[in-house]
Amino acid sequence: MEKKHIPVIKAPDSVKAKEPFTVSIKVGGIDGVEHPNILGHWVNWLELYAGERFLGKAEFAPTVATPETTFHIVLEGPAELKVIEFCNLHGLWESKKKIDVK
Repeated sequence: MEKKHIPVIKAPDSVKAKEPFTVSIKVGGIDGVEHPNILGHWVNWLELYAGERFLGKAEFAPTVATPETTFHIVLEGPAELKVIEFCNLHGLWESKKKIDVK
């Protein structure tokens, strides 16, 4: 069940302070196990945080939206990115990635 629910965060390990960079997030897909996107089972939303600071949210409709998105963010210092995702059947899931800022 984890392989289709855990948000996968793609971002550089290190970035320059105050310079924009891209964070891509996809729910599931680990080892080819995709999350369903049907009326009875879909990813409703995901949120991105740097530590406890809210950075953004993406919402998805069943059957027509894939649970993946891209954010362009700026950090001033090292941070741990955290993604919280909500599946309508299996609740909240999260993952984290540390970003070094130089």
